[in-house]
Amino acid sequence: MSVAQNPRQYIISFIFIGVASVILLRLFFLQNFESKYKILANDIAIYKKVVYPPRGVILDRNGKVMLSNTVIYDLMVTPRNVPKTIDTMQFCSVLGIDKETYIKILERVLSRNIDVRQSPFMEQLSDEQTARFQENAYMFPGYELVERNIRAYEHASAGIVLGYIGEVSPEMLKKPRYASYRQGDYTGFSGLELEYEEVLRGQRGVHYLERDKFNRPRDPYRGGSLDSQEVSGKQIDLYLDAGLQAYAEKLMQNKIGSVVAIDPQTGGILTMVSSPTYDPNLLRGANRARNYAALYREATRPLFNRAIQATYQPGSTIKPMTGLIALATGAITPGFGLACYGSYNYCGRPIACTEKKPGHAANFRLALANSCNSYFCHVFRLTIDFTKFASVRAGLQIWHDYLSSCGFGRQTGIDIPFEGTGRVPDSAYYNNRYHFSWNSCTVVFVGMGQGELSVTPLQMANEVCIVANKGYYYTPHFVKAIGRNNNDSLLLKYKEKHIVANVSDTTFNVIQDAMQDAVLYGTAAGEKLDGISICAKTGTAENKAIVNGEVIKMKDHSMFIAFAPREHPRIAIAVAIENAGFGASWAGPIASLIIEKYLNDTISAKRKLIEEKMENANLINKYVYTIDSVSRLHDAKVYEAKLEKKRLADSLSNANDSALMMRWINSKLKKK
Repeated sequence: MSVAQNPRQYIISFIFIGVASVILLRLFFLQNFESKYKILANDIAIYKKVVYPPRGVILDRNGKVMLSNTVIYDLMVTPRNVPKTIDTMQFCSVLGIDKETYIKILERVLSRNIDVRQSPFMEQLSDEQTARFQENAYMFPGYELVERNIRAYEHASAGIVLGYIGEVSPEMLKKPRYASYRQGDYTGFSGLELEYEEVLRGQRGVHYLERDKFNRPRDPYRGGSLDSQEVSGKQIDLYLDAGLQAYAEKLMQNKIGSVVAIDPQTGGILTMVSSPTYDPNLLRGANRARNYAALYREATRPLFNRAIQATYQPGSTIKPMTGLIALATGAITPGFGLACYGSYNYCGRPIACTEKKPGHAANFRLALANSCNSYFCHVFRLTIDFTKFASVRAGLQIWHDYLSSCGFGRQTGIDIPFEGTGRVPDSAYYNNRYHFSWNSCTVVFVGMGQGELSVTPLQMANEVCIVANKGYYYTPHFVKAIGRNNNDSLLLKYKEKHIVANVSDTTFNVIQDAMQDAVLYGTAAGEKLDGISICAKTGTAENKAIVNGEVIKMKDHSMFIAFAPREHPRIAIAVAIENAGFGASWAGPIASLIIEKYLNDTISAKRKLIEEKMENANLINKYVYTIDSVSRLHDAKVYEAKLEKKRLADSLSNANDSALMMRWINSKLKKK
C-alpha cells in the first residue's frame, strides 16, 4: 500500500512535530522571558528574601501603645546547602556556641524538617551575634539571617489579656487555620494575640536580591519589579484603660483572684486582672520557653486567667438575681418581708444568717441591703414552688432560664479564648443527682449563692451591667476598632443589644434601690464615695478544699459587685479574692478604689490609707502551696497509671501478634 493511500503516517508525524514545537517554544520562553524560573535556576546568584511584616500595634482606649514591635534576626539554615567542608569551629566562634551545641541544634532541625527546606537554626540572635555573622556570612553557605519583628510590651501589665506569640508547631501546621503558615512562622498563642491572629499577622513579602562575589545579598534584582510587598498587621484599639489596668494590678498584688470592669453602655472591658499577674515581657525573646515553664510550675498559677476560667460559688452577689427573678415572676412583691433572727429554719436544718437585728428583712430593700440569707433562701423556694408553675421542677427550670438569659451557665462570648461556663443547675441536673427525689428544701442553698451554682467573675460583672442598664447588656469585649474602623465586620456581633426578657424597668428600679441602700447603710457602707452614687452588693462564698484526702474548711472567698454612677452608669465591676474572708473586707475596698480612680482619675486624701492597706496586703493562703503540691503529685500518678496501662496494652497486643504468627507458621508446617 502506497504512502498516499495511508495518511495515518502523516497525521502521526504531524502530531509529534507539533508537540515537539510546543515544548521547544515553551523552553525558549522560560529561558528568555520568565524571570521567576530564571530566579529558581539561578538561585546561587539571586537571593530570595522572605520579609515578615510587623504585627499590628495594640493601643488602649486613650491611644497609649500597649503592644508594639521590635526588630530581631533569626539564623536560618537549609541543611542540603551546607557544604561538608564548612569551618564548624569558626562558625561556632562567630555565634559564641560550642560544637556540641551546634550538632545538637542541627540534629533537631533535621528531625523536624526535610533537608531541602529552610528552618530556624538559632532564633532571636543578640545584636553582637547578628553583627559578627553579617561580617562572616560569605563563609557559611546554607545559612542566612532573616529579619523578624517580635513583640515589645510597653508596660509590665495586662499579659493575660494581650497574650503572647510563639513558633507554630508541626501539629498546628496540620490544622486548616494554619494552612498558609510554614515552619518557623510565629502565631498568637493566647489572649488577643490568638483571638485576632488573622488581623494582627499581616502578610509576608518576598524580595529578590542579587548577591555579590562574597555571596552577600546586595541590590534588588531587576529593581524590585518581581518583589511582592509585605503587608503590616492592622492596628487594634481597645476599650481597656492602661492606667486603670496597672492600678488594678497593683491593688491585687500578693492576692489570688480577679477583677473585671466593664463599660455597661458598650460592653467594652475597662480592665481585667487575674492575680497573680506576670510581666508579659517574660514570654518574648530567646528565653520564652524557659520562662513559660517557670510560670507554669508556679503554685499560684499566673498563666490561668481566673477572670474568665475560674468558677466560684457567687455567695450573696447572686441575691440581686434571686430577687429579680422572684419579682419578675410575681412570686413576691417589693413589700414582702420575713422575720429572721439569725437563721433559716424552714427546711429541717438551720441555715445561718450573719444579721440578727429585728426587722432587717422587713421588705425586699432592707433584706438585700442587709444581705439576709434567710430571706433569699425563702424567696428562692417561693419562686420555684410558685403555684402558677406546674411543679417544683418546672419552677426551677424557669429560674434556670432567667439566669441563662443573663449570661450565667454559658460562655458570654468574650473576644479572648478559653472562657469557662460556670454552672447553673437545672431540673435535669437535680433529677440525675437525686434520682427525681428532691424539692425546694433540697436545693435551698442555691438561693443564697451556694450549693451547685458556680459563676465566673466575668459573668458577675456582666450581671451588674444588666442591672445598671435595666435589662440589657452587650457581649463583653476588648476591641473597639480594627484598622481604625469601629464597624469592622468582626466587631458587629459586639454591637448587638441582648435584652433580658420579661423584666420591667420598675423591677430593676427596686433592685437598684436595694443595691444603693447597701452602700448607704448596709453591708457595703464602707464603700461610699463623695459625689458618686454607687449601687453594690457584697458577697462571701464558702470555700473548701481536699488536702491529703480530707475536706478542709478554708477561709471564705471575698466577693463584690457594683456599678456607678447610678444615674448614668459608666463602670460595672466584679472583684473576687480567694481565701480573703468577707466581701466588705477586701473585695469591696478594691472595687471602690478602682471606681474612684476611673471616674475621678485620682484617689481622695481620706482614702489613701485604705489604698495603702490594699496594696500592701498579702492574702495568699499557705494552703495554696500544699494543695498545688498534692494536685501535681496526683496528676503525676494518674499520668504514670495511663502510661502503665498503655504499656500493658502494647505488651498484650505484641503477645497476641506473636501467638497469631506462631499459629500461622504451624499451620503452614502441618500442610507441608
